[in-house]
Amino acid sequence: MKEDNTVRIERQGRVTVLNIRGDVTRRSEAAIKGGYDQVDHEKEKKILLQFDKAIYFNSEGLKIIILLLAEARKHQQEIAVTDLSDHFRKVFRMVGITKFARIFDSAGDAIAALEAAKKTGEQWTE
Repeated sequence: MKEDNTVRIERQGRVTVLNIRGDVTRRSEAAIKGGYDQVDHEKEKKILLQFDKAIYFNSEGLKIIILLLAEARKHQQEIAVTDLSDHFRKVFRMVGITKFARIFDSAGDAIAALEAAKKTGEQWTE
């Protein structure tokens, strides 16, 4: 397991990309929440969480992602997720994360879908 997290923020068109590196565990909360807190929640309504395909999530890490999605919903932000392994795609579906964030195969596909969405706050389902 990797220990340290980094969250790099970049903007691609109207989409804010949070590029998350390192395993997502209890120790990840400060880095991930800190990255998300840098987003202007009034202006930035389309967010992509881009993970490292080799990333590992434990139950505390999943909780952090769920709390981030709940916060994003309060701000009427649309969330997409990309670069998950097949295993964690399945886990995200099982715990219900896909009710609040759509999973894509690539960042390009996710950004195109976010850009094409006409309204904010729409609930995506996979």
